[in-house]
Amino acid sequence: MLMLSLDVRIELLVKLGQYMCSDDAEWAEIQYRAVAANAWFTPDAVKSAVENIAAAFLQKDKLQAWVSGYKLPTTPKLVGIVMAGNIPLVGFHDMLCGFIAGHDLMLKLSSKDEVLMKHLVAKLCEWEPQLTGHLQTSDMLKGCDAYIATGSNNTARYFEQYFARFPHLIRKNRTSIAILDGSETDEELVALSSDVFSYMGLGCRNVTQICVPKGYNFDKLMQVFDRYHDVVNHNKYKNNYDYYLAIYLLNLVPYLTNGALLMVESELPFSAVSVLHYRYYDDKEALVQSMTGRDDIQCIVGAGHVPFGEAQHPQLNDYPDGVDTMAFLCGL
Repeated sequence: MLMLSLDVRIELLVKLGQYMCSDDAEWAEIQYRAVAANAWFTPDAVKSAVENIAAAFLQKDKLQAWVSGYKLPTTPKLVGIVMAGNIPLVGFHDMLCGFIAGHDLMLKLSSKDEVLMKHLVAKLCEWEPQLTGHLQTSDMLKGCDAYIATGSNNTARYFEQYFARFPHLIRKNRTSIAILDGSETDEELVALSSDVFSYMGLGCRNVTQICVPKGYNFDKLMQVFDRYHDVVNHNKYKNNYDYYLAIYLLNLVPYLTNGALLMVESELPFSAVSVLHYRYYDDKEALVQSMTGRDDIQCIVGAGHVPFGEAQHPQLNDYPDGVDTMAFLCGL
C-alpha cells in the first residue's frame, strides 16, 4: 500500500468521512441493510457510530496531528485483522490504523457487522483502484505477517494459539465502569445515561457498573435514566429485561428498576443487557487504584477520568485495551 503516499491515504480517509456524513442514496441503503441484517443495530446506533467516526477519526487536521507522532514503516507487511461485531463499525479503528501505517490489509469481518465495513472498503477501492488487492476482506486469514484479533475471552485463547508464531495483538472481553461521589449535576447524570444506554450497552466502552459511596440515593439517577425508557420497546432488549427480572424474582435478589433497566448490587463489572450493576465504596482513591490497570476494564468514567457522556466518543489515540495499535503496526 506504500505506493500511495501518506497524503493520498489521508485524503482518501477524509473523503470517506465526508461520504459517511452525506445523504448519498447508496450509503443510505447500506445503512438500512446493516440494520436489517442485525437486530441489535438500530438506525440510531448506526447513525451514532458513523457520526462519531467521521468527527473523531476522519478529519484532516486530526489525522495529520495523530500520525506525526509515529515513524511509519517503509516496507509494507500483510496484516490480518479479525473484527468484532458487537456494535456498528467497531473494527473501523483497526482498519484505519493499518491503512495509515501503509500496510496491506486482509480483514475478516464479523457476520454481525459485515454490511457497513464491506461497503466502505469497496468504496475506498472504487475511488483508488491501486488499493485493489492491498485492502480486502476475506473469510480466511492465511499467509499474513501479523495479526490483530478481537473477540471473547474464549476465542482469544484460540487466537493466541493460531497466531502464536506471528506478531499479534489479541483483545478479550472488556467493559467500563463509572465512579460517582454524589455531587454530580443533573447534566452529568444525563451524560452518564448515554454511557449506559448507547448501543444498548453492548460496547466495551459502555458503563455496566457504577460505583457509589455508601448511602447513595438512586432516585435522581433512576429518574434521569427514564430518558431512555423507549429502549424497552426493542424486542431483543425487552427479552433480556424480562428474563433477568424473572431470575431476580425467583432467586429473591434485591433490585431497582424504572421499568426499562434493572439495577443490582454486584462486585462484577460486567452486566447483562438491560442490567446495570452497582457497588458501594468507602475509599474512593483505593477504589480507583484497584480498578486502574485491570485487563477487563476499558474505561473509568467520572471526575478526573473519562468525562461523563464521552465513553462512546473515543479519539484517534484512544486505543483498545490501552495498547498502542499504531506503535505495534509501525514496529513490524
